[in-house]
Amino acid sequence: MTSKSAKGSMAWWQLSLLGIGCTLGTGFFLGTSMAIHKSGPAVLIPFLLAAICTYIVYDALVKMSVENPDKGSFRTYAKQAFGRWAGFSNGWLYLISELLIMGSQLMALGIFTKFWFPALPLWIAASIYAAIGLVVILTGMKGFENFQNIFGALKAAAMIMFIIVAVVIIMRGTSSATMASLQANYEAFFSQGIKGIWLGLLYAFYAYGGIEVMGLMVIDLKNPKEAPKAGRIMLSVITIIFIMAIALALALVAWKDFSIDESPFITALQGYHIPFVADIFNGVLIIAGFSTMVASLYAVITILTTLAEDHDAPAILAKKGKMKVPFPAFLFLTSGLVITIVIGFLMPEKIFEYLITAAGLMLIYNWLFILVTYWKLMELTKWGHVKNGIGMLLIAVTVSGTLGEKTSRLGFYVSLLFIVLISVATWIVVKRQRNITE
Repeated sequence: MTSKSAKGSMAWWQLSLLGIGCTLGTGFFLGTSMAIHKSGPAVLIPFLLAAICTYIVYDALVKMSVENPDKGSFRTYAKQAFGRWAGFSNGWLYLISELLIMGSQLMALGIFTKFWFPALPLWIAASIYAAIGLVVILTGMKGFENFQNIFGALKAAAMIMFIIVAVVIIMRGTSSATMASLQANYEAFFSQGIKGIWLGLLYAFYAYGGIEVMGLMVIDLKNPKEAPKAGRIMLSVITIIFIMAIALALALVAWKDFSIDESPFITALQGYHIPFVADIFNGVLIIAGFSTMVASLYAVITILTTLAEDHDAPAILAKKGKMKVPFPAFLFLTSGLVITIVIGFLMPEKIFEYLITAAGLMLIYNWLFILVTYWKLMELTKWGHVKNGIGMLLIAVTVSGTLGEKTSRLGFYVSLLFIVLISVATWIVVKRQRNITE
């Protein structure tokens, strides 16, 4: 998908801003409520652990990207490290997980829109957002970059606005309700224990999902060696925003008063009767969900194209015409979006929830494979080995946390089913290739 005009034209700070645009989405704005529900006030700990692991994964990915810039990114490096089976399975694992996640993002966007237009059917709202997202992808890399820069800035500004408003509320005399919330959360900080932190890790990781898209865009930097700096600054900024926003929300409302069906930042401000706060944050939720969906679209079409070019998908999908993106790949992406919308609205809610949990887990498996590939391809220092090991351990602990409750446990089993299906497909493809070469 990378166009010649866009290639090598991006400054490091633009990649940082793009990273914020790709990462700051519904996983944070909505998923944080679920993390608070599992971990209580100690939710800050899973977010700090997830930030550490995210940095380790990103650092490994960009070091491989600097060593060998390739638009296939982690999929290409997996293939170089372990052979065709790794490139094939890694690419399709990521592609399927992103398609399923896009379905959940479209459903969430439809729900947010009903806040303003209650009579609008969910499937129509989802279809409208899907169509607009596809139009953005048709503008090519430059259009995607400009779009994400604007929306990334808007989302960061919204969170900074929340932080300022929350600080002003606290400084203006801390009402008895606020003092009661602060005391309740302080006293109940570890009320959910180690198990609560363990269960909350998965939702904290969701909030950082999207950094692999930054890895796909390293090839577009003027100086790829500045990619580690771009990631360090982006993750530092976004972690500070995450931690401050969550801490301030917990300073305003007792943790048990947060609802898993509502953004914690809307809940935190509702009791203070600030004009238009619900409308403003609903708009922010729509912007956040839409921009992360577009980032997923970009990632899927990039990986799909490289799969097709390496004959790990039908070669016709990479066929380029006059458009800025391969039209057959664009049609595949459109079909995938239609299917996910249909699945999302026909399946019972719980079943679709299991699919989305599975998709999130498959994304984390992809992060684990990035670290394994990094260990195989690069010469690591002693500290490099320790850091890589810490990242793998955090991912393993996070995945094991899904076994701690029924919904996420079933999602874990669904993710294993997808892995089995992809493994069978990988075995067939590799065996067919061996027969041809023999």
